[in-house]
Amino acid sequence: MNKVILHGRIARDADVRTTQSGQTVARTSIAVDRGKSKDGKDNGADFIPCVAWGKTAELLGNYFPKGKEILAEGRIQTGSYEKDGKKVYTTDVILDRVEFCGSAKKQEESDDNIPF
Repeated sequence: MNKVILHGRIARDADVRTTQSGQTVARTSIAVDRGKSKDGKDNGADFIPCVAWGKTAELLGNYFPKGKEILAEGRIQTGSYEKDGKKVYTTDVILDRVEFCGSAKKQEESDDNIPF
């Protein structure tokens, strides 16, 4: 089974495009907190590259700006391509579903303190 569930914040506004075949695709990153170590220090965050298609892509582009809290579900997909004669490997999460997190009031307050 290939299933990923991410809870974090949108790290950058989605880059929404339309393919030649007319499909909508969106690319973004989700910042996921690593939590705290045993001594209480912040362990930072991972920035997970994500891709969405169709209605999910439209939702990302319209309702999930940078800093917005998100709960996302999808699958990991790896790939590769050639660039300047070298093979480049990629790992993305293909999002199938996205949901809003937090209350509206809590979201407004936290938008002022976003570290990215």
